[in-house]
Amino acid sequence: MFGFDDFMKFIQAFFVVFPVVTLVHLLGHIFFAAIFGGKGIRIVIGSGNLLFSLRFLEVRQFYFWYGGCEYTSLKHSNKVTKSLILLGGSIFNVASIFLVNFLIRIDILEASMLWYQFVYFSFYYVFFALLPMDMSDGTLSDGKAMYKLWQNKNKDDSSADCQHVNDGKTR
Repeated sequence: MFGFDDFMKFIQAFFVVFPVVTLVHLLGHIFFAAIFGGKGIRIVIGSGNLLFSLRFLEVRQFYFWYGGCEYTSLKHSNKVTKSLILLGGSIFNVASIFLVNFLIRIDILEASMLWYQFVYFSFYYVFFALLPMDMSDGTLSDGKAMYKLWQNKNKDDSSADCQHVNDGKTR
């Protein structure tokens, strides 16, 4: 039976944990874009009207629904660097899973529902990011974007949540 405690876990999971996991994923993409000389770096958390922005981060009204990042150019641009950018989100999610588990193991963090949810949603994000599929809006998952990159068929080097843009417009 779904009780009040379960409802509070749902609120925590979808309005706190999932946006944090999304941010970790997007920071992974942008981290690698920055390493390879990316310019015009921006992260958007959520959808809807803008709530606030800080430097390269925008938080939108529905902060718990979706997210994306973009960059305008790369100093070092080849298939390997672009692949690392596309994989960056999943690399950061997997690294955060290991970090949380390590911190629990050495008793810095206490095992709790919060960390269980964090690890669960991190695995969820990695699975669906790497699953090579087309999204309903025509964009590509990170895995499909990387596959097409290596097949010389990803014209704009973008995925559903990591856009390579040119002069403010997606290439």
